[in-house]
Amino acid sequence: MRLSHDEEESNRSLSKFESMLKTNKVFFFDSEEFEDIILHYMDTGRMNLAKKALKLGLEQHPKSTGLQLVQVELLVYEDKLDIAEKILNELFAIEPTNEEIYIQKANILSKRDQHEKAVEQLQIALTYTDDLADVYSMIGMEYLFMDDLEQAKTYFIKCLESDTEDYSALYNVVYCFDFLDQNEEAVAYLEQFIDKNPYSEVAWHQLGRQFYSLKNYEKAVWAYDYATLIDESFLGAYLEKAKSLEKLKKYQEAIDCYKTTMELDDATSFALLRVGKCYEKLGNIELALKYYHKTVHEDPLLDKAWIAITDFYIRQKNYQKALYYANKALGIDGDNSEYWKRYAVINEALHHFEEAELGYKKSFEHGDINLDTFLLWTNMLQVIGENEEAIEILLQATEVFPDEYEIEYRLAGLYYLMGQTRKGNFHLNNGLRMNFKNHTLIQELFPSIWNKKSVQNIIKKYSE
Repeated sequence: MRLSHDEEESNRSLSKFESMLKTNKVFFFDSEEFEDIILHYMDTGRMNLAKKALKLGLEQHPKSTGLQLVQVELLVYEDKLDIAEKILNELFAIEPTNEEIYIQKANILSKRDQHEKAVEQLQIALTYTDDLADVYSMIGMEYLFMDDLEQAKTYFIKCLESDTEDYSALYNVVYCFDFLDQNEEAVAYLEQFIDKNPYSEVAWHQLGRQFYSLKNYEKAVWAYDYATLIDESFLGAYLEKAKSLEKLKKYQEAIDCYKTTMELDDATSFALLRVGKCYEKLGNIELALKYYHKTVHEDPLLDKAWIAITDFYIRQKNYQKALYYANKALGIDGDNSEYWKRYAVINEALHHFEEAELGYKKSFEHGDINLDTFLLWTNMLQVIGENEEAIEILLQATEVFPDEYEIEYRLAGLYYLMGQTRKGNFHLNNGLRMNFKNHTLIQELFPSIWNKKSVQNIIKKYSE
């Protein structure tokens, strides 16, 4: 690829500058060359070289406004805001119509969290600048810092009106629409943008994402198709298209899309996992397993991969194999609540009740506070005769789920079993008040309690 004239000049200046540093000879550069050299080193994170270039530049051009503004930029980067401000005030007295002075003032105010004042400076910069898009984008960012998403969106849109190829502004506009839950408005805006810029693959891709959020998966596929037609190597669009095809239950087409991403770049664990899921949906067990194994090989720390392969064997009712993979997963990450929950479910299916109870306990200890975990755990405690502990767990669960009838009916049954009738009555009344319709849960879980006349009398009061 041929470099532009400006790029060739920039490369020549950089080579000349680095040669000067190696030989200790002093070469002359004009001030703009120095500015480009310094900004290049700042952009690439080589701050020591940027400082050296600035020092030499100011020695050769001590009155250059451009170099002093670059110095200000460097000082702001290093949080030396007071020194930067002093230089700016001196420059302002000389060149009050230089837009870069206002931009750097805004940067200082922004760093001090004075975002409204930063916007005021940028509004002044707008009256002097030729680069409206850049300043609009900066104003948009200040409004983002202030959590004013509507105003931010307005200025990012203005930025795109000045420069339709500013993709970061396009992403920011869509981010604002997303944050404000304005998916339909985002679709309308993107369609309008595409009418004027039909070959913007980024806009088509973002349109597809909005249709996906609106659960209009066919339209999402249509938009992603355009994105990939414009850019045949647009990996993100192929991935999103594949996800949409899965939602449409077009599993083979989704597999083809995922495989395209693997041709464009190294296979990701996400794509391998999704291909495995698609093959399982198609009933191709052999290929599903093959891709699940590829996923755990590619990324042994990906919990979704181990969960997929364990769940696969659970669905096949091959609990010994499922237990083998659950144990392997726990060997890699013993703090994963999802692994412990599956360990519990598998052991329950194998009638290893103490191991199952341990699994539910560990799952809870590692952050699982789902209702079904509490219920399954207490079921296991009841099976192994640990009723008191089951009551303790359910009382903890009421703090998370204070209005859950399933907890109340279980507490009622357990208290009755323990001979604590008053507490049993209290929780039975709670359960009946919360959900009378499902009161037969007592019969399912505690048949001996269900037949008690006192229990039936309480239930009868609510049926009337």
